[in-house]
Amino acid sequence: MRERAAEEGWTVHETAQAIREHCGLSRLRANRLARGLTLSQAGGELRELAHRMSPIGPKADEDQLRLWETGARTPRAGAVALLCRYYEATPYELGLGYADGAADDDAHPPRRMARTRSSFSGTAVEREPLFRDIDATRRSVDRALAAGTVAPGQMDLLEEQLLLVRYEYVFTPPARMMNKLLRILREVRGLLEDRQPTSVTVRLTEITAVASTLIADALMKFGAIDDARAWYATARHASDESGNAELRARVRIQAAMLGYYYGPVQSAVTLTREARIMSRGKPSPTAAFAVAAEARALAFQGNRSEAATRVKNARGVFDQLAPRSDDDAFAFPLRRFLLYLSGTFTALGQVSEARKVQEEALSLYPARTGIDPALLRLEAAICLAHDRSATEACQLATAAYLQVPEEHRTAILGARARHVIDRLPGTSRRIAAARELGELLQLPGSHL
Repeated sequence: MRERAAEEGWTVHETAQAIREHCGLSRLRANRLARGLTLSQAGGELRELAHRMSPIGPKADEDQLRLWETGARTPRAGAVALLCRYYEATPYELGLGYADGAADDDAHPPRRMARTRSSFSGTAVEREPLFRDIDATRRSVDRALAAGTVAPGQMDLLEEQLLLVRYEYVFTPPARMMNKLLRILREVRGLLEDRQPTSVTVRLTEITAVASTLIADALMKFGAIDDARAWYATARHASDESGNAELRARVRIQAAMLGYYYGPVQSAVTLTREARIMSRGKPSPTAAFAVAAEARALAFQGNRSEAATRVKNARGVFDQLAPRSDDDAFAFPLRRFLLYLSGTFTALGQVSEARKVQEEALSLYPARTGIDPALLRLEAAICLAHDRSATEACQLATAAYLQVPEEHRTAILGARARHVIDRLPGTSRRIAAARELGELLQLPGSHL
């Protein structure tokens, strides 16, 4: 919208108004976005301006600005003056009260009604019942129109909650995340049960799609296959309803993991292929993710030639992207890309290539993370099984499994560890290290 505004010569105020109407944001947030400022940039500049205006002036920083933008707090007079000076706008343009000294009519309906009464002929006594009926009717119409609407600040807070959950999901055990995700979805459900403007409905369905995908992912980790499949279906439905093509593709890629880890693998191939078709035409993290996921599924299916082609395509797309280090469950940074290449090369029996990407990926993970490093080590164990180093393979798998904190030691790790035993030649499955790994995976509570 800023690009369109620049092409068509809109003023900053016109741009902010268009963003506000299209995205359902507060006036204050729309004004920041119209200027192309991040929350961090604006917060820092506001803090500096406040100090220049007065060392004992209003507190202004990134956190305060977020609260003001979302309506969680109302800025006082000094802060309003600061914001007006910073954005070179009137309080009304920022949604903070008065415009050039004139009362904001939306904020003061009684004054507007008093002026309207004086324009009628006749005495106040004669007109009072009529005014009461008119005003009561107007208020009932306003309530009907407002039924189901959501304040922009409420939507912003919901999206910020989900963004925090997406960040926490990377390293927090899935059992702890379930309640947070369900709480968000309960709030969304209550809002969706009422009639909403189209822009609000789209945002709510997007939140539903993301939260449902993460719930499905958590259930998949626990091995609750039927429940996970049902939640992935809900996520796909919500993403389709949103009309967001990138989100539709991303949900399908995530859902493909169910078929990859638990079968049937053809469902993983189908879903990733759909996602690739949806996201082709423009390099993006989702496009790279789709091709890499399809390559892994094809390799696991045994389709060597197509898998090799997709690996080449995935590298081509990913190499066009700007470097990213997003710690977000819906991000696709380099370490996750390498995880998918590891799965592909491991399934194809290309041990040398697999080891290279496994080592590189493991060097990129932060200290606080989830199960991906363990999955990489289990794939390294499968590579040892390909090399007929049965004892070393089982010992590495046992160590990788036990190093994972108990809350993270879910069924998906057990399923992957069993792949190590499955890849051993028949006689090697009876060696002591293989028996110990099998017994470990059978222990009560060995996976939650």
